[in-house]
Amino acid sequence: MPLDVDAVPVRGVWVRVARSGGEPLPRRNPPPNNRWQRGEVVDALYLADEEATTWAEWYRHLAEHAAPPDSWLPAYLWRWKSVVEAADLSDEDRLRRVGLALPTPGRAGWSAFQEIGEELWRQGWPGLLAPSAARRRGKVLCLFRDSASVRGATPLPDPRKITRAPPPPRGMST
Repeated sequence: MPLDVDAVPVRGVWVRVARSGGEPLPRRNPPPNNRWQRGEVVDALYLADEEATTWAEWYRHLAEHAAPPDSWLPAYLWRWKSVVEAADLSDEDRLRRVGLALPTPGRAGWSAFQEIGEELWRQGWPGLLAPSAARRRGKVLCLFRDSASVRGATPLPDPRKITRAPPPPRGMST
């Protein structure tokens, strides 16, 4: 049975931090598990609506791994152009329609989000738009991918190399 979600056009430039400056979409074997999918089912590319959200998500990821920021540097800030119709889970009401609460930092409770994300993928959605767990006013775009491409987003050239950790953004939660 299809999930009760609406489509939302997602257009514009989104950002992500990566450890590589050479490949914007590196092959990963095995693909990792994340909030909206398990790597053994489907891989995904996660993008953020703005730099502050990207850095909040980066710091949240580091906190989960108990890793100091310098251990993940240099990093590269990639910009991606998005033109996609995604499943709209961008607020509390839309999440509630599929049985979810607002995401919170940490891996506890990921399985419920993964079930919904994987079901959207099985139903043919290219991805979903959701609130950031690390920065409540931010949004993340999760785009399902195969090993070499992702539907709905194209990397823009020349990522910015980051050699010093930026200050944690305002409004961040870990």
